[in-house]
Amino acid sequence: MPDGRWASGADAATTNQRMELTAVLEALRALAGPLGGPVEVVSDSTYVVNCFRDRWWAGWLKRDWRNSNKQPVANRDIWEPLIELYREAPHEITFTWVKGHAGNEWNDVADRLAAEASRTQVGRDGVGMPDDLGEADESEPPGAGERTTGDRADAGSWRPSGRCVAILGLQIGSTGPESTGPQDSRSVTTRQRLAEILAAKKELDNDLVVLTGLRRGAETLGAEAAVESGVPYVVVLPYPNPAVKWPAADRNHFALMLEGAAKVVCLQRKVPTTPKNAGEALKRRNAWLRKVADEALIVWDGTDRRVGKVVSAFEREMPDDVWIVDV
Repeated sequence: MPDGRWASGADAATTNQRMELTAVLEALRALAGPLGGPVEVVSDSTYVVNCFRDRWWAGWLKRDWRNSNKQPVANRDIWEPLIELYREAPHEITFTWVKGHAGNEWNDVADRLAAEASRTQVGRDGVGMPDDLGEADESEPPGAGERTTGDRADAGSWRPSGRCVAILGLQIGSTGPESTGPQDSRSVTTRQRLAEILAAKKELDNDLVVLTGLRRGAETLGAEAAVESGVPYVVVLPYPNPAVKWPAADRNHFALMLEGAAKVVCLQRKVPTTPKNAGEALKRRNAWLRKVADEALIVWDGTDRRVGKVVSAFEREMPDDVWIVDV
């Protein structure tokens, strides 16, 4: 709150999502008792804002804290008390998303306080504008991405030092966690198989990293499998906001998975204006992945010609490191 109370805190073993949630929970708790008027929560976290804007929480409660993939809701220990507070005064609490690192004064102040607490592992509090604000977080927030030009040499400082596995292939099933439609059994089976493969690979390479574009189907299932197996994932987008025309449930899930990425890389600044241009951008992204990845997991039924061409291209680039996941 401008000119009001503020506080920061730290946790040695946490994630970005947990700290975003904790910040909102502690802020609402600090108001103590009846709110006495409207409260606007302003956050650069789509993970937080979309839950309340699109009522993800209602589905979680209905399904006894499981998402529509029948998996336990992550961070329930923080979500549950936060949602209880919200339900006590749903008409008084609103959530507004702002883009991080984009010139919003108070979002920048919060970012600097969070970065300071992360570096020092010591929180502090006060009233009014904080003194001695440190530097902002050096990395861009999930969803902003880092620009690169499509070559291993150009990957520069963003490229993980570990072994990179690209996951791509068929667009199968419904992946949105709040989707009301039936789940494609192939998508459930495929996600489980990918998680098993990644867990086994992690035993051999503890620094394993998944590369995914979060396209609907295999790429999103790959990111979900990475989460299940405890492997970080980097999102590689061919262009900004490729989910803009997707159904609402899939857009929400895309935003959620983007929020959980270790890094987001966007390969071109311009949004394609035609399907042809979008297709060309996707081909460039695939070419870039072939140069950056150490190996690839490709979900394929052996018949889809478009995926077959992707398989052939990867096999030419890395003949001994392409693994087909049958569906």
